Amino acid sequence: MLGALAAAAAMLALAACGSQQPRSAGGGRLQVVAAENFWGSIAAQLGGDRVDVHSIIVNPATDPHEYEPTPSDARAIAASQITIVNGIGYDEWALRLLAAESQPPHKVLDVGRLLHLQAGANPHQWYSPESVQRVIDAITASYTRLRPRQAAYFAARRRSFETVALAGYHALIAKIRQRYAGVPVGYSESIFRPLGEALGLKLITPYSFAKATAEGAEVTAAEREQVDAQARRREIAVWVLNSQNVTPEVRRVDEIVRAAHIPIVTITETLSPASEDFQQWQASQLRRLAAALQQAAG
Repeated sequence: MLGALAAAAAMLALAACGSQQPRSAGGGRLQVVAAENFWGSIAAQLGGDRVDVHSIIVNPATDPHEYEPTPSDARAIAASQITIVNGIGYDEWALRLLAAESQPPHKVLDVGRLLHLQAGANPHQWYSPESVQRVIDAITASYTRLRPRQAAYFAARRRSFETVALAGYHALIAKIRQRYAGVPVGYSESIFRPLGEALGLKLITPYSFAKATAEGAEVTAAEREQVDAQARRREIAVWVLNSQNVTPEVRRVDEIVRAAHIPIVTITETLSPASEDFQQWQASQLRRLAAALQQAAG
């Protein structure tokens, strides 16, 4: 930890030396950095042409938990006026960079703190429609606070994002909830739990198993036997797999699920493909889930 802090401090020092212009709350586009592109996509759409948003983690193959920041990441944060981090233990590397910075951004939006979530809580809140709405509110408020004369513009961007851009996303959630609420579903990792709950699905995988998978912890023999039995006996209608975190335990369950001819739906932690925006990515996953649920029901 001390080595990581020292490295972060060194990167921020270099970033400060190489900065061409100090941050300013005055004119020009707001400079925004998001640790992950799921929040960055939302921030960019809410800001329109009045903000420049740089997302650090954009590669779907990158594990945000294990990411090692680069000097260019440090320079981006050093030049930012708003930095968005997920928090809740998900992107500690970003918090270390911020802690090492001598001149913090005007605004740090820590999603975990915004949602009043403590250490150990599920960090995957971009899969919670309710949490996404609260982040939308917070980002818009941050833009307005730094650019009060542009408040009407940001309010209009927010209305458009909520009523037009997210319309399909919300419609799919409502459709799945109406048709499939109560259907038993298994899931490999805690990332799916917030969305599964919003959809009204019956999540029967032990949460301790899903949480251990997300955190790289050991799965107990009892948890292993229970998850295997649920798949073998076809107690789950669909198996939801985080394709960015396939452990040996998960791979074993996948084999049982396939042998039982249970539909599998893959999801990812970050935008996939990276060229899509938040709502396109989420809607695509929701459509695959709806198709799998329909297949299971049929």
